[in-house]
Amino acid sequence: MEGLHFLQTLFILALASSLAYASDPSPLQDFCVAINDPSDAVFVNGKVCKDAKLATADDFFFSGLNIGKITSNSVGSSVTPVNVAQISGLNTLGISLARIDYAANGGLNPPHTHPRATEILVVLEGTLYVGFVTSNPDNRLIAKVLNKGDVFVFPVGLVHFQFNPRK
Repeated sequence: MEGLHFLQTLFILALASSLAYASDPSPLQDFCVAINDPSDAVFVNGKVCKDAKLATADDFFFSGLNIGKITSNSVGSSVTPVNVAQISGLNTLGISLARIDYAANGGLNPPHTHPRATEILVVLEGTLYVGFVTSNPDNRLIAKVLNKGDVFVFPVGLVHFQFNPRK
């Protein structure tokens, strides 16, 4: 009986001390500027990176978010992405952004997800009705009308949308 009590105690201690912590590893370099030509390249995590000694300010720069896009399409919105395709220095940094222009008469950014990213939306002008659907069994809609200067967060992986309610 005493041996069984000892084994039970040992088992409980083993379970309690086997906690696992998981996170992304720290980067091995400050940045990894993406390049298409592998000459003068460094391989990091299977990606081709520009030699850090050859990086310039232009590898971390984009111009054009001040220019609105035409919204006369079927959904009444237009996205200007700023990701690694526009700024090669974003490669491996885990961040990007976008400008979304909405038609004045009810533009929509249709329901969509970002499976590996949280989205933060800032309203610079006008009004937006935004929301996301929870993934719990209730599939609850969490929505709000935003105005100039408001910020809203869409949690990672959840279906979300933005709509300009002005008619």
